[in-house]
Amino acid sequence: MDLGLQDRVFLVTGGSRGLGYATAQALVAEGARVLLAGRDEQSVRRSAGALGAVGVPADLGEPDAAERLVAAATEAYGRLDGALVSVGGPPAGTALGTTDAQWQGAFDSVFLGAVRTCRAVVDALPPEGGSLALVLSTSVKAPLAGLAASNGLRPGLGMLAKTMADELGPRGVRVNGLLPGRVLTDRLRELGLDADAVPEDIPLRRYGDPAEFGRVAAFVLSPAASYVTGTMVTVDGGYARSL
Repeated sequence: MDLGLQDRVFLVTGGSRGLGYATAQALVAEGARVLLAGRDEQSVRRSAGALGAVGVPADLGEPDAAERLVAAATEAYGRLDGALVSVGGPPAGTALGTTDAQWQGAFDSVFLGAVRTCRAVVDALPPEGGSLALVLSTSVKAPLAGLAASNGLRPGLGMLAKTMADELGPRGVRVNGLLPGRVLTDRLRELGLDADAVPEDIPLRRYGDPAEFGRVAAFVLSPAASYVTGTMVTVDGGYARSL
């Protein structure tokens, strides 16, 4: 199936590794052009070079980051058709054990950074519209043990995606959320995931590969998903028990 991505331009934040990089790979494989963003300059440059993409280091917690990235994308490619908004997960911790400073840092990066990015991207989209996808988590539907900050912020972003879908739909702009489960990324390994164990609580009895997420994300962003908006797309091998 042709996803209709040839020569379309996407901003991919958190794109130097993990789910963001896997999505960028899938987009480029379908003919799209990508601007990769991430906090670590060396990692961004290396990943962008591997894909033949443009790489720009940026921390979405900084107020001017979103505008800089959108300006860089339009300068490099002449247009912008959408974005994958992926922000690194906040530190692990309990609800009451997370300090005010940690809550504020998580909010500035995970929540406000995503809002600013969506705002900047939407302002740059062509008249015919475009597509946004926010990388969230299955914590949108059910809490994950030991990840209180994520449990507090991700559901709000999920509802924000639905709200933006309502507001932007008349302009031809689609907005969706992507809910990865146990996909083998550096983030999950940092949280102590045993990649060699057989996960009995996942119906498919294995962890996901980032490429499997990337292909779903590329489809959701693409014109092939032209009637999909305001929804949460779960990519978790059946792990989530809720609908």
